[in-house]
Amino acid sequence: MMDWTKLLQPLRVGETSTRHEDGRSPFHKDQDRIIFSSAFRRLDRKTQVHPLSENDHVHNRLTHSLEVSCVGRSLGFRVAEGLKANNSSFPESITPGDVGAILQAACLAHDIGNPPYGHTGEDAIRHWFLDSQNAFLLDGLSDLEKADLRSFEGNAQGFRLVTQVEYHRFSGGMRLTQATLGTFLKYPWTVEHASASGAKANKFGCFQSEFSILKSIASDLGLIPQGVNSKGMTNKWCRHPLVYLMEIADDICYGLIDLEDGIEMGILRYSEVEAILKPLLADEWHRYEVDFNSADNERRRLSMLRGKAMEKMVVAVSQAFLDNETELLAGTLVGELSDHCPDVVRDVINNAKSLARERIFKDPRKTAIEVGAYSTLANLLTAFLEAAKELIETGRSTYRNSRVLEMMGPSAPQADWTLYQAYMRVLDYVAGMTDNYAADTAQQFSGYSPPGR
Repeated sequence: MMDWTKLLQPLRVGETSTRHEDGRSPFHKDQDRIIFSSAFRRLDRKTQVHPLSENDHVHNRLTHSLEVSCVGRSLGFRVAEGLKANNSSFPESITPGDVGAILQAACLAHDIGNPPYGHTGEDAIRHWFLDSQNAFLLDGLSDLEKADLRSFEGNAQGFRLVTQVEYHRFSGGMRLTQATLGTFLKYPWTVEHASASGAKANKFGCFQSEFSILKSIASDLGLIPQGVNSKGMTNKWCRHPLVYLMEIADDICYGLIDLEDGIEMGILRYSEVEAILKPLLADEWHRYEVDFNSADNERRRLSMLRGKAMEKMVVAVSQAFLDNETELLAGTLVGELSDHCPDVVRDVINNAKSLARERIFKDPRKTAIEVGAYSTLANLLTAFLEAAKELIETGRSTYRNSRVLEMMGPSAPQADWTLYQAYMRVLDYVAGMTDNYAADTAQQFSGYSPPGR
């Protein structure tokens, strides 16, 4: 069984004591470090569902992350209140506000490693590395290093970013608390376990470059080992219990918000979305309908409906967590937390996802831009990775390739690095780009066109 005292510890990686700071807890400090990071700021220009949308009401990764953090905070607070009331082993020093802050911080960062164009961008990177025409660039890498690149995962890139890249570069990164990092780690295992079947197929949370950090965090938090590599070394652990709350906060938001954006883009009708959410409020619909009918347009009516639906979900999810605390602490919970919620809650989440998949994700306006994302990222990866390979293998660069690497500034690979180190720095740079910057840079690589022509 995992232990709440270890799971919620405020220590940061490498520290042996916690420094007190008036005015904010260690977990609130985590939030501040995430929000003030350049990586978080760039989410404002990264795709949530609709790439390069000109509609200001449509969500991007930044607005989505902020909304998920609010739902996560509510879930954390309610769950901690229940745990403190019913569980004598819950640490007295940890308040419901602390758990809410941990969830809020983890939710703020949950998409911070996503490349431009969202999940399409992830697949475009994988597709490039899997293309036989690019196989020569992987010569000299180990099998696991190749697997990291061919299975590129935004969650693993996010873990690398918060523990290595931002702030204290390759010296602890953001230096977040163990509790926040554990809650952030949706998939605490390496690429060797990414081929497992089920909902987590092809998912992993840590590249080879950050394995020692994952191992340290898992040990300090007391996560339960669940898998080993070919050398008999543990490289998979059970999830931190609070991960389930972060994940369902994300599901609630993107499930409902996708539908809201669908209406905004003219892909869905309001009546279709109301039909999905109404069962949650069926028992009290007559109370809410007066307020809904007072709204002077569908956008406001939908906002009110969505708010009430989220409130119902938060209450149900919190209770499901408390009901399954034993399984969560044992690392044996089967499925997602939504699978253990009342049928009406599970159905709303699943029906919202289904409608989004069938109608929103297949919208031609979205599809055309996503197809173009493959060419955009291919242009960038080809230029930067070929330049990196030349430098590592020969110790020097042609004039063109030296100019390419100069674009990376102090992050550019050095001649005495390994090829894997150099490639990971390139992915840091490319994955960190916004949609617009990636498109503009790729266009310039293809041949500069002066503005207005």
